[in-house]
Amino acid sequence: MNYTQNALNVLAVRTFKGIGRAWFVKNWQPNLTDMDIVALINQGNKVDVPATIGDLEQKRTAIKRLLEQSQGCMDGVVALGDKDFPKHRGDVKNSEQPIFLFYKGDLSLLSLTNRNVAVIGLLNPTPEIEGRERQVVSELVKQGATIVSGLALGCDSIAHRTTLECNGKTVAILPSPLSSIMPATNRPLAQQILDQGGLLVSEYLTDAKSKMALSSRYQERDRLQALFSDAIVLSASYAKNNLGLDSGSRLAMSYAADYGIPRAVIYDDSEATNPMFDLNRQYMREDGRVVVIRETTSASDLDRLLRLKPRTAQPRYSQNTIF
Repeated sequence: MNYTQNALNVLAVRTFKGIGRAWFVKNWQPNLTDMDIVALINQGNKVDVPATIGDLEQKRTAIKRLLEQSQGCMDGVVALGDKDFPKHRGDVKNSEQPIFLFYKGDLSLLSLTNRNVAVIGLLNPTPEIEGRERQVVSELVKQGATIVSGLALGCDSIAHRTTLECNGKTVAILPSPLSSIMPATNRPLAQQILDQGGLLVSEYLTDAKSKMALSSRYQERDRLQALFSDAIVLSASYAKNNLGLDSGSRLAMSYAADYGIPRAVIYDDSEATNPMFDLNRQYMREDGRVVVIRETTSASDLDRLLRLKPRTAQPRYSQNTIF
């Protein structure tokens, strides 16, 4: 299990009441002493009982125990301030920047030097939608892209499997801990991703305690898909209020728009009345910058997408490294 003292401190401090991602981006430095850490926690934190060094040590011990229990399920954890903590793409506000990641596989696939493209879509694609997505993913891999998706059923699974079939690299971002991969039916796929040099990553060490908490984790997973990708491609999806289906696609595309991540949709005029492409059509109407990937011009459309760059992030934190 690979982790630094800095990562352990970040995990422990995150459990204190009132400490969120924005706090870390604003305040965290990797070489703080325990006394410094406790002083930071208590500074401006409206709690009845101030934190102590004993509290910090107790939380670190609990985190160590959980990490030991996950031995074999993950390679380690990296956190803000670690030299190999991956930098996000785009312009992401402090409260949405990741501060730690649990991982198994090749963490370098999240590096800014890697060309990552997220491919997402609905859970119940038709054979025609699957065929078009496979064509697009194959061309992306051919052009050197690493494919990012969420290991969900449907379009996510198609993206991962097609990448593997093309001998490419793929990253699965999970809403669950690596010790409890969801959905369970995709555990063999997750292992295949690892076997072929890919990456599994999650922000979670333990299972969600409620359905509401799990729902929130899916939304957070959608955000990670956007901020660790140089572009995002929507295969197909229903529009908002269509029986509440496939909200993940909408969320990921919305995050990408907020962060300035280039977006694309797969679409041909033959799908003009197909509700499974309602969201694709919506983005085409609303945003002229969205790249439309058509069957007859797929290679050139993707080449144009890959030439686009995420919006430059505003400097909010100077990452110091440890060691």
